[in-house]
Amino acid sequence: MTWIVADISVSVDGFVTGPDAGPGNGLGTGGEALHTWAFSDDAEDRRIVQEATARSGAVILGRRLFDVVDGPAGWNDEVGYGAGEVGRPAFVVVTSVVPDSVRLTDLDWTFVTTGLPDAVAAARTRAEAASAEKGQDLDVVVMGGGATVGSAVAAGLVDVLSLHLAPVVLGAGTPLFTGGAARTLVQRSVIPTSTATHLTYDVV
Repeated sequence: MTWIVADISVSVDGFVTGPDAGPGNGLGTGGEALHTWAFSDDAEDRRIVQEATARSGAVILGRRLFDVVDGPAGWNDEVGYGAGEVGRPAFVVVTSVVPDSVRLTDLDWTFVTTGLPDAVAAARTRAEAASAEKGQDLDVVVMGGGATVGSAVAAGLVDVLSLHLAPVVLGAGTPLFTGGAARTLVQRSVIPTSTATHLTYDVV
């Protein structure tokens, strides 16, 4: 079965970037601390990264995040979702306008201009096709940015919420949740490591 999994790093005070985030400064001032866990040598952190990547059949991101990762200071062969792991999944971008060009032409991009629900549907189709090809269940991962993850949860489009709580207070930046419909979470697991607390919830 294909699950829709929202997966994002967040500060103790609820921000997914530091202040002044944007192209060339994707995580904002001080925001690098949010992702220390993803590059650590902690065995449990490494396991979480590898298992999350291995189960990803398709990944959804918003247009602002796409502009960051596809920008000159964005992803490359060593940095980016799935880099150095088994393989990179298909990527689905929620946007109002399809970009004129894409720098990362070696990745599989789909641009959806008709809203987040349609992007989730497109990503599910890609993930189910990848599942059939690989002979294992793969998920759709909503990776960000914060507005995309928050909107997906508020709209009831998410089955599982995976938060990587970084031990940092940023004070300002991009908040993960800014309102919307209330959702009940059922705690599935809590995994503390040397660099983060990994929290997994079922969204009901």
